[in-house]
Amino acid sequence: MIVVASAAGPTLDDAVDERFGRAKYFVAVDPDTGEIVKSIDNSANREAQGGAGTGSAEIVSELGAVAVLTGHLGPKAFAALEIAGIPGYAAVGRSVSEAVKAYVAKELETLTAGPAGIKP
Repeated sequence: MIVVASAAGPTLDDAVDERFGRAKYFVAVDPDTGEIVKSIDNSANREAQGGAGTGSAEIVSELGAVAVLTGHLGPKAFAALEIAGIPGYAAVGRSVSEAVKAYVAKELETLTAGPAGIKP
């Protein structure tokens, strides 16, 4: 089982990124061990003119994620993740490690689709 956090950097200590589609990194973590399975630089989607959410959802799906830990899901990302059966959880304000622990403890709220174009 793998959960993926949108993150400001490639480590467990980095903050969960508010953005999903244009996050700097995706950190895939095994929630049973708390260890990183893979960190992915998301620069291709971060710099894309359009389709960042859909492209990012494809990456997460290919990793075999069972959940996404992030701050915001735009409507296209939400739809793509929903089709793949991957729920999103609100985890902003935490490190990746803290977010994974909160996910395991079932302390995170499920996300719904928000408006497009959130740029903190």
